[in-house]
Amino acid sequence: MAYVDGFLMPVKKERLEDYKRMARLGEQVWKEHGALAYVECLPDDVSYGEVTSFPRAVQLQDDELVVFSWVVYPSRQKRDEINKKVMDDPRFKEWENNMPFDGKRMIWGGFVPFVGL
Repeated sequence: MAYVDGFLMPVKKERLEDYKRMARLGEQVWKEHGALAYVECLPDDVSYGEVTSFPRAVQLQDDELVVFSWVVYPSRQKRDEINKKVMDDPRFKEWENNMPFDGKRMIWGGFVPFVGL
């Protein structure tokens, strides 16, 4: 059964091009290691809710954008195997100490799809 990792993260507007470069590399690396799909989305119709919202979830600041992304895998087991390979991939070394988003406010989780995949 397919498995999906979802991510929500704040990206500094001034680092958006860095983030896009990292995301393009991410798509290449995840797919090379076996991911079925890799999607990165920029906000278009994302309001700041009164109680909850994507911006509130990551404590979005005025100089940031909230980015929504997901990766699809063949299974949870494959996801674990693929993510280990991705984390060990030397192409990500340049980002280790210079991430273009605030990892402390990133939200992520793994999900079992029940409709659509």
